[in-house]
Formats: sequence, C-alpha cells, structure tokens
Amino acid sequence: MSEQYDVIVIGAGPAGYAAAIRAAQLGMSTACIDKSIGKDGKPVLGGTCLNWGCIPSKALLDASHKFHDAKHGFAAMGVKVSGVEIDVPAMIARKDQVVTGLTQGIQGLFKGNGVTHLAGRGKLLKDRKVEFTANDGAVSVLQAKNVIVAAGSVPVQIPPAPLTEGFIVDSTGALEFQSVPQRLGVIGAGVIGLELGSVWNRLGAQVVVLEALKEFLPMADERVSRDAEKILRKQGLDIRLGYLVTSAKVVNGAVEVAFKTPDGEQSVTVDKLIVAVGRRPATQNLLSADCGVNLDERGFLYVNDVCETDVPGVYAVGDVVRGPMLAHKGTEEGVMVADRIAGHKPMVNYDCIPSVIYTHPEIAWVGKTEQEVKAGGDAYNVGQFPFAASGRALAANDTEGFVKVIADAATDRILGIHVLGPQASEIVAQAVISMEFDGSAEDLGLTMFAHPSLSEALHEAALGVAGHAIHMVNRKKK
Repeated sequence: MSEQYDVIVIGAGPAGYAAAIRAAQLGMSTACIDKSIGKDGKPVLGGTCLNWGCIPSKALLDASHKFHDAKHGFAAMGVKVSGVEIDVPAMIARKDQVVTGLTQGIQGLFKGNGVTHLAGRGKLLKDRKVEFTANDGAVSVLQAKNVIVAAGSVPVQIPPAPLTEGFIVDSTGALEFQSVPQRLGVIGAGVIGLELGSVWNRLGAQVVVLEALKEFLPMADERVSRDAEKILRKQGLDIRLGYLVTSAKVVNGAVEVAFKTPDGEQSVTVDKLIVAVGRRPATQNLLSADCGVNLDERGFLYVNDVCETDVPGVYAVGDVVRGPMLAHKGTEEGVMVADRIAGHKPMVNYDCIPSVIYTHPEIAWVGKTEQEVKAGGDAYNVGQFPFAASGRALAANDTEGFVKVIADAATDRILGIHVLGPQASEIVAQAVISMEFDGSAEDLGLTMFAHPSLSEALHEAALGVAGHAIHMVNRKKK
C-alpha cells in the first residue's frame, strides 16, 4: 500500500465516492477511506445514502405504495384483486438486495477507475497527513497532496427517547422491522419521519407523528405544506404539531411516550417508536486538535463557496459542511472539488438545489418559496396548475396536488418552482434545468411538452404566470 497519494478522501458516501472517482478519472492517485460495515460484517461502500437512507427507504416506500394501491386503488381502475397480503420479511430482503447491488456497483467503479479502497477509519492530522486505522486495528499515517473530508452525518439522538433495541429505534432501525407494528410512534414530522411513517401506515400500522414545531414543513412553500398536511392526514397519519416529547420508556413490551402539548401534558402508548429528528455532522474523532480545520458555530466544518477549509489543500464536502444534507448536493460538491484540484474552475449553484420528500404524493421544490420572495419585498407573479386538470393524471387516477411557478414581476425570471403531486421528484428536474439556465416563465411556456404527460402541469403553471394557461380559467387575461 502506497503511503502517499495525490488525493485522500475520508468517507465513501455519495460526496466521498463521487469525489474519489472523479479524482481518479483526472489521473490523480486516489485513496478513499471508509469505516462502514454492512449487515454481513464486511466493509461496504455508499455511506448512509445507499445503505441506511435514501435507497433502502425508497425501496420500502415503493413496495408499500404498490401494496396500498393494489388493496385500495386498483378497483377504481377496473382491476379486481382479492386477498392481497404483505410479506414484510420478503420486502426487507428485497430492499437488502437492492442495496447490495448498488454498493457492489460502487466497488466495481472504484476498481475500474483505480481508486484504492481503505476499509477503516480516517483522521485528519496536520500538514495533510491522515491517520488510517484499519478494521484489524493496524494504524498507519498516509500523506496526501490534497485531502477531501466527506465523513457524512449520523442521526440525532435525544435524551428523552434513548434508543432501545427492538422498541425505540432511529431511521436505520425503522428499515429493519420484520412485521407491521399495530401502533407506531414517530418523533419528527420532517422528511425522514414522514417517509418512514408513510411506509408503515400504508402497511396497516396506526401511526402517530409527534412534531415539536407548530408549523408543518416550514421549509416548504406554505401552500404546498398546507395541502400536503391535509392529504397525509386523510391517508391516516395522525400528525400532532406543537407536541414536545419529554420521555419515552419501554413498559410491559410497549413504549410509553409522554409529551407536552398546547393543552398540557399527555401520553400515548405505541408498539415501536421511531426517532427521526434530524441528522448531525459525523465529526467525532475526525480531526486532530492541531490539524488547522475549524468548525463553525453549528459544528460543521467551515468551508468557503468552493468547499476549501482554512488549510490549503484540505477540502470538505457533503453533510459535514453547511447547506442541506442531501446526497445530490454532496455529490456535486465532491465532483467540483476534484475538478478544482485538477485546475478546473467549476462551481456548485447553491440556488438550484432540488429538495424532495418521497411521500405520495411526492413533494419537491427548487428555488425560493412564495413566503421567502414576499419577505424579500420584490414584486412577483405566480402561476399554478392542479393535477386534477391533467389528462395524464386523471388517466392514472393520481390527481392530488399541483405545480406552482413563481417568477419575478419585472424580469419574468423564475424564482422558484414547487410541485406536490405524482412524480414530483422527476418534474422538479425540469425546473432545475430551467433555473440553471436563468430561464423565465415565458421560456417554459414556449417550450413544447409531450401530451399527455404529467409534466404538462409545469407547462401550464408557467403559462399561468402571465395569465395564459390553456387548460384552466386564468385570473389574468393579456
């Protein structure tokens, strides 16, 4: 094993493995250190996203939606089925197969691009040295011309609800249930809580979601969050806002959860409890005291706009730095840093990061919300189009939600696009492309969309900004 590399990456999640692959593609000798161990006890690549987050949760979301649709939605389409059952162990096993296939794919990419995978822990030392502790305990010090820190994040734990195996679990444990709990509690009505709550609600669990904030999805557009809350409640999620959990303990094979509410102290008993209150950067034992890299006031590694730390030649990307904890954001940062090390000058456009919540209907957006634009004081126009007026959505019996386009009143430049509805995660990509090229609502309105398609809702919403929507009555007529 070489003791010196052009680039050493600490962490093999989406940010880290993308950085390592790109660096190797650019001809640099590259090593990627990662401590992750899979269910089989062997080293595994892909980080939280591939192993315990994005991918396994989507496998369960898709499986549970298909089950729910077969049980409750097929009849409306003229498809009669009976005796639909869910095999939870088989569903979990398939989820594991999907994960294994993807993580092995990363191994193949490392091998094909010449990236050295070092299984163990990495710690940044001064002068761009990295202490590598292998899984067998052997310790060595590696020298790098450049270091990219991409250590990722871990679930936040809260003292009132200590993890208790089989009863009180974090997001990772919630992906491993072998049966459907009759009563399920979820602490946190954010992205993770809503997605995991949706999975087990569709499969028959009575789900109560306890959220300390009084607002539902405050980071989303107000109209989107309001409509999404109504839809999710209608689906059966018992969402309780302004409920602060004060204790959770296992009593007689169940979990007793106590919380403060606007009406005083209350409690609920559930069979299992998921703690989904967010994630924090994984910085424990990551930095030596004299390495020179500083943390900001929130505990993230401090970096500038191009992910440089205070130490020349040391970069940080992904969940350990400022900005949303999103795999695609980390990936783009990792690739950008590798390119900049090679002398190129790419930038990440932080104004065009899409966000998605994979409930059904999906929730997705890019750019500013209407409340943000309004708070900024600039004049703006809005166009909206409901999926209930979309021929493709009607044909698919999937009509909940809408598309909303916000544009500057003076320039017509798109400021934000918000989607609540079927395939919102795909539709928002069209919005990102439009904004990346500084597109206007008129540009989208003049673009030809296939018919019939769900994406036509975006087209109509863009036309609606100027009052020109074809398939709905316009508030403006010009």
